[in-house]
Amino acid sequence: DFELPPEIARRGRELRLEQAGDRPVGVAASTHDGEEEAALDAHERVLMHHPAALLVLVPRHPERFPQVAALLDARGISYVTRSSRAMATPSTRVLLGDTMGELTTFYAAADVAFVGGSLVRIGGHNLLEPVALAVPVVTGPHNENAADIAELLVDCGAALVVPDWAGLAAEVSWLLGDEAERCKRGAAGSQAILANRGALERLQPWWPGLTA
Repeated sequence: DFELPPEIARRGRELRLEQAGDRPVGVAASTHDGEEEAALDAHERVLMHHPAALLVLVPRHPERFPQVAALLDARGISYVTRSSRAMATPSTRVLLGDTMGELTTFYAAADVAFVGGSLVRIGGHNLLEPVALAVPVVTGPHNENAADIAELLVDCGAALVVPDWAGLAAEVSWLLGDEAERCKRGAAGSQAILANRGALERLQPWWPGLTA
Protein backbone atom coordinates (compact mmCIF):
# COMPACT_ATOMS: atom_id res chain seq x y z
CA ASP A 1 0.00 0.00 0.00
CA PHE A 2 3.02 2.25 -0.40
CA GLU A 3 2.23 5.42 -2.35
CA LEU A 4 4.16 8.64 -2.96
CA PRO A 5 2.64 12.12 -3.27
CA PRO A 6 1.95 12.96 -6.95
CA GLU A 7 4.10 16.10 -6.84
CA ILE A 8 7.28 14.06 -6.27
CA ALA A 9 7.59 13.14 -9.94
CA ARG A 10 7.27 16.80 -10.93
CA ARG A 11 9.92 17.85 -8.42
CA GLY A 12 12.23 15.17 -9.75
CA ARG A 13 11.82 16.37 -13.33
CA GLU A 14 12.54 19.93 -12.25
CA LEU A 15 15.65 18.92 -10.30
CA ARG A 16 16.95 16.87 -13.21
CA LEU A 17 16.41 19.68 -15.68
CA GLU A 18 18.15 22.11 -13.33
CA GLN A 19 21.16 19.97 -12.45
CA ALA A 20 21.62 17.47 -15.26
CA GLY A 21 19.74 18.47 -18.39
CA ASP A 22 19.98 15.50 -20.72
CA ARG A 23 22.85 13.79 -18.85
CA PRO A 24 22.38 10.20 -17.59
CA VAL A 25 21.67 10.26 -13.85
CA GLY A 26 22.26 7.57 -11.24
CA VAL A 27 21.51 7.91 -7.55
CA ALA A 28 23.24 6.10 -4.68
CA ALA A 29 20.94 6.68 -1.72
CA SER A 30 20.87 5.94 1.99
CA THR A 31 24.54 4.98 1.87
CA HIS A 32 26.63 4.00 4.88
CA ASP A 33 30.33 4.07 5.65
CA GLY A 34 32.05 1.99 2.99
CA GLU A 35 29.24 2.35 0.48
CA GLU A 36 30.18 5.86 -0.61
CA GLU A 37 33.61 4.51 -1.59
CA ALA A 38 31.92 1.67 -3.47
CA ALA A 39 29.53 4.06 -5.24
CA LEU A 40 32.40 6.35 -6.27
CA ASP A 41 34.50 3.43 -7.50
CA ALA A 42 31.51 2.23 -9.51
CA HIS A 43 30.84 5.70 -10.89
CA GLU A 44 34.44 6.01 -12.05
CA ARG A 45 33.94 2.88 -14.13
CA VAL A 46 30.48 4.00 -15.31
CA LEU A 47 32.10 7.18 -16.67
CA MET A 48 34.21 5.03 -18.99
CA HIS A 49 30.98 4.04 -20.78
CA HIS A 50 28.89 7.16 -20.10
CA PRO A 51 31.28 10.11 -19.79
CA ALA A 52 28.50 12.62 -19.07
CA ALA A 53 26.89 10.63 -16.24
CA LEU A 54 26.04 12.45 -13.01
CA LEU A 55 25.95 10.62 -9.67
CA VAL A 56 23.61 11.85 -6.95
CA LEU A 57 25.17 10.61 -3.71
CA VAL A 58 22.90 10.69 -0.64
CA PRO A 59 24.36 9.50 2.69
CA ARG A 60 21.89 7.95 5.11
CA HIS A 61 22.82 10.02 8.17
CA PRO A 62 23.15 13.82 8.08
CA GLU A 63 26.00 13.81 10.58
CA ARG A 64 28.07 12.07 7.90
CA PHE A 65 27.56 14.76 5.23
CA PRO A 66 30.87 16.51 6.07
CA GLN A 67 32.70 13.16 6.09
CA VAL A 68 31.44 12.31 2.61
CA ALA A 69 32.28 15.81 1.34
CA ALA A 70 35.81 15.30 2.69
CA LEU A 71 35.98 11.98 0.83
CA LEU A 72 35.05 13.72 -2.42
CA ASP A 73 37.67 16.39 -1.76
CA ALA A 74 40.33 13.77 -1.03
CA ARG A 75 39.58 12.00 -4.30
CA GLY A 76 39.66 15.24 -6.27
CA ILE A 77 36.12 14.69 -7.57
CA SER A 78 34.26 17.69 -8.96
CA TYR A 79 31.00 18.01 -7.00
CA VAL A 80 28.34 20.41 -5.80
CA THR A 81 26.24 20.11 -2.67
CA ARG A 82 22.48 20.27 -2.75
CA SER A 83 22.46 22.50 0.34
CA SER A 84 24.50 25.17 -1.47
CA ARG A 85 21.94 25.32 -4.31
CA ALA A 86 24.92 25.58 -6.66
CA MET A 87 24.36 24.46 -10.24
CA ALA A 88 26.22 21.46 -11.61
CA THR A 89 28.32 22.14 -14.68
CA PRO A 90 29.20 19.64 -17.43
CA SER A 91 32.41 18.84 -15.51
CA THR A 92 30.57 18.14 -12.24
CA ARG A 93 30.65 14.42 -11.51
CA VAL A 94 28.67 14.24 -8.24
CA LEU A 95 25.74 16.03 -6.67
CA LEU A 96 26.02 15.47 -2.92
CA GLY A 97 22.53 15.19 -1.45
CA ASP A 98 23.21 16.83 1.90
CA THR A 99 19.66 17.99 2.63
CA MET A 100 16.79 16.41 4.52
CA GLY A 101 13.42 15.41 3.06
CA GLU A 102 14.47 15.24 -0.59
CA LEU A 103 15.35 11.57 -1.01
CA THR A 104 12.30 10.72 -3.09
CA THR A 105 12.91 13.80 -5.26
CA PHE A 106 16.42 12.52 -5.95
CA TYR A 107 14.97 9.14 -6.91
CA ALA A 108 12.47 10.82 -9.22
CA ALA A 109 15.33 12.64 -10.99
CA ALA A 110 17.27 9.43 -11.69
CA ASP A 111 17.47 6.83 -14.44
CA VAL A 112 18.63 4.12 -12.03
CA ALA A 113 18.91 3.89 -8.24
CA PHE A 114 21.21 2.04 -5.88
CA VAL A 115 19.67 1.71 -2.41
CA GLY A 116 22.27 1.53 0.34
CA GLY A 117 22.57 -0.34 3.57
CA SER A 118 22.80 -3.40 1.35
CA LEU A 119 26.46 -3.70 0.34
CA VAL A 120 27.35 -3.55 4.04
CA ARG A 121 25.66 -5.56 6.77
CA ILE A 122 22.99 -3.03 7.69
CA GLY A 123 20.04 -4.96 6.29
CA GLY A 124 18.96 -2.62 3.50
CA HIS A 125 16.59 0.31 3.22
CA ASN A 126 13.31 1.06 1.49
CA LEU A 127 13.34 -0.34 -2.05
CA LEU A 128 9.73 0.68 -2.65
CA GLU A 129 10.48 4.41 -2.93
CA PRO A 130 12.34 4.25 -6.26
CA VAL A 131 10.18 1.38 -7.49
CA ALA A 132 7.04 3.46 -6.90
CA LEU A 133 8.55 6.02 -9.28
CA ALA A 134 9.22 3.35 -11.95
CA VAL A 135 12.98 3.68 -11.42
CA PRO A 136 14.94 0.41 -11.80
CA VAL A 137 16.78 -0.55 -8.62
CA VAL A 138 20.18 -2.05 -7.90
CA THR A 139 20.82 -3.38 -4.41
CA GLY A 140 23.49 -5.28 -2.54
CA PRO A 141 22.93 -8.72 -1.00
CA HIS A 142 21.97 -7.53 2.51
CA ASN A 143 18.22 -6.84 2.52
CA GLU A 144 17.26 -8.60 5.73
CA ASN A 145 15.17 -5.67 6.98
CA ALA A 146 12.54 -6.37 4.30
CA ALA A 147 13.60 -9.63 2.72
CA ASP A 148 10.13 -10.45 1.39
CA ILE A 149 9.86 -7.14 -0.48
CA ALA A 150 13.37 -7.51 -1.89
CA GLU A 151 12.58 -11.05 -3.05
CA LEU A 152 9.35 -9.89 -4.70
CA LEU A 153 11.09 -7.08 -6.57
CA VAL A 154 13.99 -9.25 -7.69
CA ASP A 155 11.65 -12.01 -8.85
CA CYS A 156 9.53 -9.62 -10.94
CA GLY A 157 12.60 -8.00 -12.48
CA ALA A 158 12.31 -4.57 -10.86
CA ALA A 159 15.49 -4.96 -8.79
CA LEU A 160 18.93 -6.42 -9.38
CA VAL A 161 21.26 -7.76 -6.67
CA VAL A 162 25.01 -7.16 -6.99
CA PRO A 163 27.80 -8.40 -4.69
CA ASP A 164 30.18 -5.44 -4.81
CA TRP A 165 31.16 -2.14 -6.46
CA ALA A 166 32.22 -3.84 -9.69
CA GLY A 167 28.83 -5.49 -10.01
CA LEU A 168 27.18 -2.15 -9.27
CA ALA A 169 29.25 -0.49 -12.00
CA ALA A 170 28.33 -3.17 -14.53
CA GLU A 171 24.59 -3.03 -13.85
CA VAL A 172 24.40 0.76 -13.77
CA SER A 173 26.40 1.04 -16.99
CA TRP A 174 24.11 -1.45 -18.66
CA LEU A 175 20.90 0.22 -17.51
CA LEU A 176 22.06 3.73 -18.38
CA GLY A 177 22.73 2.52 -21.91
CA ASP A 178 19.47 0.61 -22.39
CA GLU A 179 16.34 2.74 -22.16
CA ALA A 180 14.08 -0.16 -23.14
CA GLU A 181 15.42 -2.26 -20.27
CA ARG A 182 14.96 0.63 -17.82
CA CYS A 183 11.35 1.01 -18.92
CA LYS A 184 10.77 -2.74 -18.67
CA ARG A 185 12.12 -2.90 -15.12
CA GLY A 186 10.30 0.26 -14.08
CA ALA A 187 7.01 -1.13 -15.39
CA ALA A 188 7.62 -4.45 -13.61
CA GLY A 189 8.02 -2.63 -10.31
CA SER A 190 4.91 -0.54 -10.82
CA GLN A 191 2.94 -3.68 -11.65
CA ALA A 192 4.24 -5.46 -8.54
CA ILE A 193 3.09 -2.61 -6.32
CA LEU A 194 -0.35 -2.54 -7.96
CA ALA A 195 -0.71 -6.31 -7.67
CA ASN A 196 -0.03 -6.21 -3.95
CA ARG A 197 -2.23 -3.26 -3.01
CA GLY A 198 -4.82 -3.96 -0.36
CA ALA A 199 -2.42 -5.57 2.11
CA LEU A 200 -3.62 -3.37 4.97
CA GLU A 201 -7.24 -4.16 4.21
CA ARG A 202 -6.53 -7.89 4.18
CA LEU A 203 -4.64 -7.68 7.49
CA GLN A 204 -7.12 -5.51 9.37
CA PRO A 205 -9.56 -8.29 10.37
CA TRP A 206 -6.62 -9.95 12.14
CA TRP A 207 -5.10 -6.74 13.48
CA PRO A 208 -7.94 -4.27 14.15
CA GLY A 209 -5.65 -1.46 15.29
CA LEU A 210 -3.58 -1.52 12.09
CA THR A 211 -3.59 1.73 10.11
CA ALA A 212 -1.49 3.20 7.32
